[in-house]
Amino acid sequence: MILTGQAIAEAAAAGEIFIDPFDPARLSPNAYDWRLGDTLWICSGDLDAAAPTAVDEEIAIPGDGYVLEPGVLYLGHTLEKTSSEHYAQFLNGDRTIGALGIWVHVSAPLGHLGHGIQWTLEIRVAKPVKVYAGMTFGKLVFLRTFGPVASYQRHGLKYAATSGIDISRLYEEIGTSR
Repeated sequence: MILTGQAIAEAAAAGEIFIDPFDPARLSPNAYDWRLGDTLWICSGDLDAAAPTAVDEEIAIPGDGYVLEPGVLYLGHTLEKTSSEHYAQFLNGDRTIGALGIWVHVSAPLGHLGHGIQWTLEIRVAKPVKVYAGMTFGKLVFLRTFGPVASYQRHGLKYAATSGIDISRLYEEIGTSR
């Protein structure tokens, strides 16, 4: 079951959902409009799933924007930090971003119960496009879960300590299975 905007606001007021910063004007009928954070990592070299991703450059998005180029993997982050021990989260781009030819966070939209993070975003573009820190970049949906609750943060999983942008840690699994 997806929470409505009003239900998100009520759950936030009750302490069941944490969004920082929270702005009630960003609530939509079934979601919360999240924003792009102020930093991008550029990963332009070849990638190897069995090795940590090399970050070639860190960009602080200037006030007058930054042009994203096709063929480059950008890792960014949400402005908002979100968490909930009561609801799973689902983060996606939205139509306004898609209509600009921006693909954002298509591979890992699920936020587990208890995972408190600024989301790492995988960003790619079809054409050069200028983006701005703090611009609306997508929708965050909250989902009621069924069954026993198991908090992500309490399981010591590989992304539990994520703060801001993080690279893939698949190499940790591959290293133990080779």
